[in-house]
Amino acid sequence: MPHIPDPTSYDHRTPARLGVLLVNLGTPDAPTPRAVRRYLREFLSDRRVIDYPRWFWLPILHGVILRVRPNKSAHAYQQVWTDKGSPLLVNTNNLATALRPQLPNEVQLVVGMTYGEPSIKHALQQLQQASVRKLLVLPLYPQYSVSTAASVFDAVAKALKSTFWLPELRFINSYHDNDYFITALAQSVKTHWQTHERNHLLFSFHGLPQRYLYQGDPYHCQCLKTARLLAEKLQLNATEWSVSFQSRVGREKWLGPYTDQTLLQYPKQGIKRVTVICPGFAVDCLETLEEIVIRNRADFIAAGGEQFDYIPALNSDAAQIELMSHLIQQHTQGWLPMSQPDAAISLQANQLAEKMQNAT
Repeated sequence: MPHIPDPTSYDHRTPARLGVLLVNLGTPDAPTPRAVRRYLREFLSDRRVIDYPRWFWLPILHGVILRVRPNKSAHAYQQVWTDKGSPLLVNTNNLATALRPQLPNEVQLVVGMTYGEPSIKHALQQLQQASVRKLLVLPLYPQYSVSTAASVFDAVAKALKSTFWLPELRFINSYHDNDYFITALAQSVKTHWQTHERNHLLFSFHGLPQRYLYQGDPYHCQCLKTARLLAEKLQLNATEWSVSFQSRVGREKWLGPYTDQTLLQYPKQGIKRVTVICPGFAVDCLETLEEIVIRNRADFIAAGGEQFDYIPALNSDAAQIELMSHLIQQHTQGWLPMSQPDAAISLQANQLAEKMQNAT
């Protein structure tokens, strides 16, 4: 039989709170082929991520990819796994921990992952139990894409289908050109320059199939705007910086130029010292720590490069906390302070509770 909650277990006099759901992509719960396979099954089954017809895609996913890729991906995760777990989860939790004290007491902030744990569904249950009546969803994706931010929206909507009392909802699509964001990125570069040479600066963003651009996804344009604004903030000339796209898979044409191929060509073009920054990643994860710092660096040096530097993601730096605080303040205008429950509602709740208790 389905679980029937106690009708007197909820007190309508409970003060309402404002909630912030901080969302990131997700991660396997262990650097093992089995855990990676479970994660990839969920991730690559999302129609927002892979939009091929199911009759075409599912046989490829289950017949090929989930048989081959988990071993390779597990090895990659093992290169960057920490004592506390996956870098993406650890860095996201650290960001949330640093951000909470900067928010008003009325605000309840929790972390949720689109895939894996802690799930968005679990996070929303936490917020509901905390009497959150107004909810701001903040995906940790500076640039919007159908494969990232839209997937978060889908997951939130799906989880809320089983919620009896829906909260008021606001959703941050992107913050790719927010001045706090650009300033934070620029400061991270300037801090790096204080102890390192000013090499050619490569802005590497996560890739997408090129056809997404032609179907209306603004991701490519937003990445280019982020890079342009950052270059302007740093007062770079056209020869001092470039943009590329990483993490492509499959045979389909993706957004280019590709980061790995760009780095292989640099030494031939006389660029033997390079600094890479990934402005599309709010926190460091597999794609930055393993793909960029380990694999791409090794390939660049093997191709004749002499120096390869990486500027970490903003992670839980003070500038990132200021950015997140600003975004939350901006998108919750009119919501704080939360009002106390109406006296008439409290009286009705009392009367209803007494009647139900008498009836039993």
